[in-house]
Amino acid sequence: MGLPLLAAMCCALLASAARPHCAAAAKARHFKWEISNMFWSPDCEEKVVIGINGQFPGPTIRARAGDTIHVELKNALHTEGVVIHWHGIRQIGTPWMDGTAAISQCAINPEETFTYRFVVDKPGTYFYHGHYGMQRAAGLYGSLIVDVAEGEEEPFKYDGELNLLLSDWYHESIHTQMVALSSKPFRWIGEPQSLLINGRGQFNCSMAAAHTPGATQCAAVNRQCAPVVLPVQPNKTYRLRVASTTSLASLNLAIGNHKMTVVEADGNNVDPFAVNDIDIYSGDSYSVLLTTDQDPSSNYWVSVGVRGRPPRTAPALAVLNYRPNRASKLPALAPPATPAWDDYEHSKAFTYRIRARAGTPPPPATADRRIELLNTQNRMDGGTRWSINNVSMVLPATPYLGSLKLGLKSALAAARPAETFSRGYDVRQPPTNPNTTAGDNVYVLAHNATVDVVLQNANALARNVSETHPWHLHGHDFWVLGYGEGAYRGDAADEARLNLRDPPLRNTAVIFPYGWTALRFVADNPGVWAFHCHIEPHLHMGMGVVFAEAVDRVGKVPKEAVSCGATASALMNGDHL
Repeated sequence: MGLPLLAAMCCALLASAARPHCAAAAKARHFKWEISNMFWSPDCEEKVVIGINGQFPGPTIRARAGDTIHVELKNALHTEGVVIHWHGIRQIGTPWMDGTAAISQCAINPEETFTYRFVVDKPGTYFYHGHYGMQRAAGLYGSLIVDVAEGEEEPFKYDGELNLLLSDWYHESIHTQMVALSSKPFRWIGEPQSLLINGRGQFNCSMAAAHTPGATQCAAVNRQCAPVVLPVQPNKTYRLRVASTTSLASLNLAIGNHKMTVVEADGNNVDPFAVNDIDIYSGDSYSVLLTTDQDPSSNYWVSVGVRGRPPRTAPALAVLNYRPNRASKLPALAPPATPAWDDYEHSKAFTYRIRARAGTPPPPATADRRIELLNTQNRMDGGTRWSINNVSMVLPATPYLGSLKLGLKSALAAARPAETFSRGYDVRQPPTNPNTTAGDNVYVLAHNATVDVVLQNANALARNVSETHPWHLHGHDFWVLGYGEGAYRGDAADEARLNLRDPPLRNTAVIFPYGWTALRFVADNPGVWAFHCHIEPHLHMGMGVVFAEAVDRVGKVPKEAVSCGATASALMNGDHL
């Protein structure tokens, strides 16, 4: 398909979408990538990472709203496939470019090349990452920044911009991790060895040992793990873009002696509010405004610590470098302390303050359908799984987008997944029936239906354990209507907790331990879309569902995207996508 035709199609499809950008100034931006394994020292310990063009993290993509991105991607991994998911990009009209193996496309085989082509339709802070196996945990990720279209302005002002991509890092390979998670009996992979800022951290030492009892001061380090330095001028305002692509860890970010004003969440502007620190879960992205109004003779620590789990991983540190101070001048003050890992009231206080900025499209007043998803940890055939309504998701050999588009009878199981759970389920106790089964967890949605999703958290297999789960939806933003404690009942008390006036638009939302989160979205983007916990081991263990949405309305799907499994056989027999 030629670029002019693609652009015309995208503009037509975007015409009814929120904040469309089809200005004549829109450009095509071309990238050529080769993905391969390579030796690297993210935390000063040399390991194997998955890099792009010899870089870790991968190259930053920068574009303007309305631009078309072309990424010619060669898989130079010797023994495994690969895909790239463009996290937060809605892929309106191009669901086959979403980059989810077994759902929207086939994995790209070793030595094969696949070209991703899609429009970035709205400005915001995004990122990309692998979505095959646990390749995100191996370092396959990078930043994707979309500026406002030419001639437009952000609703907030700033003098400069800084970018932080946060991640965690294991010394064990992802292959060892996947074997452990699938073992019978189950072997937990433990906590990450390091936290990384823009791919850099320090293992078993601290840049701020003088302020950390028992810590060893980091010696000279190589450039691959040298602390990140953020250069700033005094008395300026900076936009700090922050995204988390962690495999496991929930994080907290703070900057010594500086407040931050939150202005963007997941590519959507929010009502600005000032904070001392922010909690950021895997899959989240934010923009905060930072004013450099402190003593200009000092530098200041940027500290990233673990939340929601006992902190067995040391905080990551970067330096906010007030120029003309030397970058090597260590801050005199101690790094900001991360709130207690189990201080959930602190987390909720931050999360509940996120509201839509004036002018954000409001949600429909009512929903056509409600799907309630109970998140539980279970046992299956001697192993441990995560389940939704007591069914653990397994993905097929044939991508759903291809099999459903062709109408293959084998695409879906005859039994459809449950849309609710027993009102008698005690979310504060381990499951009375700890066993689960495997299934496809595919929900078929009517075109333009307004869908409510209630995510219900519960006790895990061990007593007094309920984990934090950040859920990410592909292909859509949703309105976060509200949160609640304990079991969702759908009664007047629960309805009274919902915010229909100014709920934020997000693509990732958290459910707190023993609580629930209510979301609403409109099924107006035909395709097949993953909806899953963004914690890598949890997704690997089955914590997700799939929304199949008006697949008959999807345009012509490129054969190279879905020619594997049963779809390949059907295409060889003359069927047409």
